[in-house]
Amino acid sequence: MKPSRIRICLAALLLLASLAAAQKRKVIIDQDAAGPAGTDQQSILLLIQSPRTEVLGITVVTGDQWLTAELAHTLRMLELIGRTDIPVLRGAEYPLLRTKEETELDEQRYGQFAWLGAWTPRFYHPPRELGPMPEGVPTTKPSDEDAAHFLVRMVHKYPHEVSIYEGGPMTNLALAISLDPEFPSLAKELVFMGASLSPQTDDPEFINTPRREFNLWFDPEAAHIVLRAPWQKIICTPVDISVKTRLTQDIIDRFKQFPNPAAQYLAKYSTLHGSYNYLWDELAAAAWLDPTIITKTETLYVDVNLDHGATYGDTLVWSDNDKPKSQSGNSKPQASLQPVQIQLDLDKARFYNQFLTLLTSPTPKPETPKP
Repeated sequence: MKPSRIRICLAALLLLASLAAAQKRKVIIDQDAAGPAGTDQQSILLLIQSPRTEVLGITVVTGDQWLTAELAHTLRMLELIGRTDIPVLRGAEYPLLRTKEETELDEQRYGQFAWLGAWTPRFYHPPRELGPMPEGVPTTKPSDEDAAHFLVRMVHKYPHEVSIYEGGPMTNLALAISLDPEFPSLAKELVFMGASLSPQTDDPEFINTPRREFNLWFDPEAAHIVLRAPWQKIICTPVDISVKTRLTQDIIDRFKQFPNPAAQYLAKYSTLHGSYNYLWDELAAAAWLDPTIITKTETLYVDVNLDHGATYGDTLVWSDNDKPKSQSGNSKPQASLQPVQIQLDLDKARFYNQFLTLLTSPTPKPETPKP
């Protein structure tokens, strides 16, 4: 082949590679990244394992575990799958207002809460301690940049291109909004697992308190700020659809059959907890990757109860017809309430197929660093 033709072919290949990279969907994963394995790490893995995504970074927030432990579990997971190129950023260690002490008083007044995340007594340890690390302590470190500044910087760098995937309490996002009110409008969309409407389940966590959902409950003020911000689009995976999914021993056993690092990590560290092993955050991630998984949606308006009483942190939801009106008393709704696409049903076969396919596939290699 003539040198000129070789150059042309090489140029064409480079162009195709550039176009393929340009078509990848940019996402920032904001997560209360408890580990090892579990719904938080598995949702992170789904987004990393997809060849169609570019994960710009993982911003971590206290929720299911303390921030220090979550950072360590995330860094170690990335080491084990060979993706330490993805930055991990330290976020908020505490909610904006809710405190452990107030929550304990509320339990005395109103009864026990089923899940307190990092504050759950049987798992509790001081915030800055790692706690158990069965997968080993990481050698890599978080980024020097904090989560909120990173979130703001990325949407300015890639305006209207970055999807924000939220799998935990919304503290980091609220802090980013306080730094730059343009942050929500510069993002492409907000996709979050959270809220609870009327889940059909015999799970004790929701039978008597169907509107209490941990991600919104743990930091109600942050969720209120975020849900009323002017996002271009908001998609919600609520408890109502999450409880239709399950992690099973059969799924864990299937991971054992594959040699790729992600499957081996999950095979070794995935565990079942009682009768309810919902794939909470995994469904939100999978539905973002493939929206055809979702077979039924409804557009509603969502907020959080900020009254400090028995229902503090519960999900508030309205249709277009019954949402609150403005204070002036006219028919114009409050401008800050945002429409939210609520996912209500799914194609289970399609979801489980994508879940298993991605997690048992080779991990995509890091992008070539840009000059």
